[in-house]
Amino acid sequence: MNTTIKSATDSNQGLESVNTADSSGTGLTRSQYQQKMQRRKEIQEQRLAKASKQKGLIVVNTGNGKGKTTAGLGMVLRSLGHGYRVVIVQFIKGAWEPAEKAALEHWTVATDNNPPQLEFHAMGEGFTWDTQDRERDIEKAQSAWDAALGFIRNPDIKLVLLDEINIALKLNYLSIEQVLAGLDEKPTDSHVILTGRGAPAALIERADLVTEMTLVKHPLKDQGIKAQPGIEF
Repeated sequence: MNTTIKSATDSNQGLESVNTADSSGTGLTRSQYQQKMQRRKEIQEQRLAKASKQKGLIVVNTGNGKGKTTAGLGMVLRSLGHGYRVVIVQFIKGAWEPAEKAALEHWTVATDNNPPQLEFHAMGEGFTWDTQDRERDIEKAQSAWDAALGFIRNPDIKLVLLDEINIALKLNYLSIEQVLAGLDEKPTDSHVILTGRGAPAALIERADLVTEMTLVKHPLKDQGIKAQPGIEF
């Protein structure tokens, strides 16, 4: 056989192999893979078509893993991008200025006689091992909750992030009864995010979306690596 013809024949066979084999390594032919994806698309479209309800959500980010506040701030950023008014209330934290506050600062400026799109309230005085004053910690947590409740009730505010409130609940600085009662006052189309490890069962039951961050490995606990700017703060 002519070498040129043989080479062309081999190339054509190679193309046929690429066309019929699934490049994702599932063992399916291209046609079978396309049929599978089409079925998945139809199922997804049916699921979306049934999701006709619209309501504001109560979101809980809890668990021992890192990322609870970070995930909440991601939703804050999305809401700001949509032009919504957002409020962040930090429980426990407050003795230091988080970098995210600086990053979001330009949204905190009022313009044209309108309120700022973002309000940031750090109302704690630090972690319990730093403050060493339980009565004052309770007082600060209650003050933070009073402020938060006003924001939750406000129909002009689309999203309220209650950072580390679960810790305040876990330490009994706040009662679960008062927090659940406050969430009942939320307008139907606004959202509230509650972060912190140890979210109580009653709050998890009340929430619409709950994510538990699972700790697998931690640089401080497992490797002795200190907290670093841009990662922890």
